[in-house]
Amino acid sequence: QFVEAGGGLVQPGGSLTLSCAPSGFGLGYYAVGWFRQAPGKERVGVACITAGIVASYYYEPSVKGRFTISRDNTNNTVYLQMNSLNPDDTADYFCARKYWSCSNDPSGFSNWGRGTQVTVTS
Repeated sequence: QFVEAGGGLVQPGGSLTLSCAPSGFGLGYYAVGWFRQAPGKERVGVACITAGIVASYYYEPSVKGRFTISRDNTNNTVYLQMNSLNPDDTADYFCARKYWSCSNDPSGFSNWGRGTQVTVTS
């Protein structure tokens, strides 16, 4: 499974960088997605990066321009840089993998981590 880290408490307008590293497997042929789940709500896709030398990206419209997903193949880690955070971004954030291409449907992903909590509040 993946291990997520980097969550925490931040004020509106602040930034956090989440990391996602697999335990026991590589990322070579897999897309990696970040998802979030707020209390009482469904898990939704936030950002995704495809496999391949030239990656493609997906961003949920509410985070486009504020969040950036990237992958470090040397360190086998995927990051989610989150800027201009607002209270609506408060959620548990998870990462998971899917063969090659991205999707915003969580059901296509596997090897879910336990998540990292992000709380945006003044």
